[in-house]
Amino acid sequence: MGNLRGLSVFIFLTLVVFTTARPKSGPNQKCKSGPVDLVFLIDSSRSVRPHEFETMRKFLIDILNTLDIGLDTTRVGVVQYSSQVRSEFSLKTHSKLENMVKAINEIVPLAQGTMTGLAIRYLMNEAFSPGQGDRPKVPNVAVIVTDGRPQDRVAEVAAEARERGIEIYAVGVARADMTSLRAMASPPFEDHVFLVERFDLIYQFGLQFQDKLCGIDLCLESEHGCEHLCESSPGSYTCHCLPGYRLNADGKTCSAIDLCAEGKHNCQQICISSPGSFTCDCNQGYHLNDDKKTCSPIDLCAEGKHDCQQVCVYMGPGIFTCDCNEGYRLNVDKKSCAPIDLCTEGKHDCEQVCVYSGPGISTCDCNEGYRLNGDEKTCSPIDLCAEEKHDCQQVCVYSGPGIVTCDCNKGYRLNANEKTCTPIDLCAEGKHGCEQVCVYMGPGIFTCGCNEGYRLNVDEKTCSPIDLCAEGKHDCEQICISAPGVFTCDCNKGFKLNRDKRTCTNMDMCNTVKHGCDYQCVNTPGSYHCICPEGQLLQDDGKTCGTCKSANIDLVLLIDGSKSVRPQNFELVKKFVNQVVDSLDVSAHGTRVGLVQYSSRVRTEFPLNMYHTAEDIKAAVMKVDYMEKGTMTGLALKHMLEYSFSEAEGARPASRNIPRIGLVFTDGRSQDDISEYAKKAKEAGITMYAVGVGKAVEDELREIASDPVEKHFYYTTDFSAINTIADNLKLNVCPAESLREVEVKDPCACENLMEFQQATMNRLDQFTQKLASMAARLEQLENQLLSRK
Repeated sequence: MGNLRGLSVFIFLTLVVFTTARPKSGPNQKCKSGPVDLVFLIDSSRSVRPHEFETMRKFLIDILNTLDIGLDTTRVGVVQYSSQVRSEFSLKTHSKLENMVKAINEIVPLAQGTMTGLAIRYLMNEAFSPGQGDRPKVPNVAVIVTDGRPQDRVAEVAAEARERGIEIYAVGVARADMTSLRAMASPPFEDHVFLVERFDLIYQFGLQFQDKLCGIDLCLESEHGCEHLCESSPGSYTCHCLPGYRLNADGKTCSAIDLCAEGKHNCQQICISSPGSFTCDCNQGYHLNDDKKTCSPIDLCAEGKHDCQQVCVYMGPGIFTCDCNEGYRLNVDKKSCAPIDLCTEGKHDCEQVCVYSGPGISTCDCNEGYRLNGDEKTCSPIDLCAEEKHDCQQVCVYSGPGIVTCDCNKGYRLNANEKTCTPIDLCAEGKHGCEQVCVYMGPGIFTCGCNEGYRLNVDEKTCSPIDLCAEGKHDCEQICISAPGVFTCDCNKGFKLNRDKRTCTNMDMCNTVKHGCDYQCVNTPGSYHCICPEGQLLQDDGKTCGTCKSANIDLVLLIDGSKSVRPQNFELVKKFVNQVVDSLDVSAHGTRVGLVQYSSRVRTEFPLNMYHTAEDIKAAVMKVDYMEKGTMTGLALKHMLEYSFSEAEGARPASRNIPRIGLVFTDGRSQDDISEYAKKAKEAGITMYAVGVGKAVEDELREIASDPVEKHFYYTTDFSAINTIADNLKLNVCPAESLREVEVKDPCACENLMEFQQATMNRLDQFTQKLASMAARLEQLENQLLSRK
């Protein structure tokens, strides 16, 4: 736990991106924190707009610029997530800052959902694993940057990650909510949870915590300018001087206290100053008396009080000079003596090396790799290769005088002893580039081959599976299923494979399957369809027959007008509503339609009793204004139950048994609880449909929908696909269930005769097309039989 607590200082250091307030020793100074394995988990869901993702990309790069990157210091990995998780690079991928920056600039956003829990589990099981570069006994730190509410559960998996020793920092932007951030982050939350309104403010984290994070000692890490001593204080420093010095007026430099210059001494002849003190001395030829103040004349040579190395020459009271013995000369210090070295002084005629043999004496020698010639002055290079004075197994390379380097013939490698050679087997060493099989052909030579069922490509390295089906090298009558170099045959739906495993026989579907047709089953090639007797219609299940065509219902549509829908998508939602209206028989005594829009509040656009024709309803729908703001689905369900299905707003009395249907359309997670009124609506006998798109939460949609849920719940990821949902919605119920509250049409009326005539013509066209299809199939089968003969 001690290590985890210490990590808070490190991660704060990574957030100090724009710390301009504190002095630095240079532009490349890094905050030091010791070895750490750090993984960034970034949200690339659809709600993160391109320019916002670019801001987050720059934020990551600015953080990296403050870190001490290296395989033995700070390792960094980056993982992005939406509805799936993708590792951009692992902890072991890059050891240099510039490579990480390049990889971050190449990230392509996933632009899907927000599965944060899935991403944290990947982080725990994969990103911080030894195979991905996680080091033992090195702290694990994760920084999660997200802009929205997770679409899956995060609390449990985040707690498990923290129990495994991962310290988590949660950074929320824009649409993120604090509850989710606190569920992910490590305690204490004030150090691990951050939330800002938009992406371009994300740099504020560095400014908020810079003094707390880096812990800069201005005396140690700034150019404070103190000449002697620097004393740190919070956010500042003070200069001081060593003993014997005083601080100058600039508050930084120091000057020695010179007691001699200030006349604060009692020396007879010479005062020698030291900072804050002094000593007495005498002029040349005099010595200091025992009182350490007065002086007496001396004979330095006689008294042996000189520093001549060899000879002291008396020159008068207190005066002497130094001299040297024969063969030596006095050095520049006029005291010591040095032997005369003819080699050092260049007073010789050796070509390479002069050897000092005594004062005034020298001999010649040669550098290593050369030998001295007979004149005992010049030198010649030694070629060991030419003289065959080497132990190389194959090739001797002259590398300079007296130097040889051993090498090997092509296809061989020099051994560790740097003398003998070993043949190179590129196949065994994996240095071949063959995709499947490498064939050793000799030292340094190989060719590529392929496994059975594959053939070598033109590049002579990679292999492609032999697809006998695609190449037409099979005898399957209908379907060929390929595997590398082999195939198997299969048949189309409604046909069965014969014993020869090649040909197919048409199955009599009406006699071999439970077709479920209410009246009559009709075979078609490989399939069947149901038909009904004259005067009855085939129902939506495609099997049963009945006289019901339209519905008599009270329908209220609740449409999501929250900010996340966006104006252009809201227009698609209105078109979706009008597609639903087109599928209904709208009239005062037939189907009634009401529309409610909700966001942070609820607004009735028109009640059930306002419009009595589909044209009027569709025109009113297109005039509806977009509300924006939040997503209060629970409040909308409450409004529908208490007001929309009231008799005051046009709902017909429950005693008349008119079916009541509610349809909820939403694009995201509700910001309030839906459970209570979703349950009460169904208990009140309202049949509930739930339609979701984009970031809608499946669990909420299923909770709203009536049983069976699969027939009352629809979802698509894209607004442009909701027209398909409108086509598939089955909202109609038979009028027999609603006490005959529909208009009874006169079958002999002119318009109804025309409808019957049109329907008859359509059925004739369908039968004509089916007969043509059957004829073409029979012709195909006949040709196949003739070709086999």
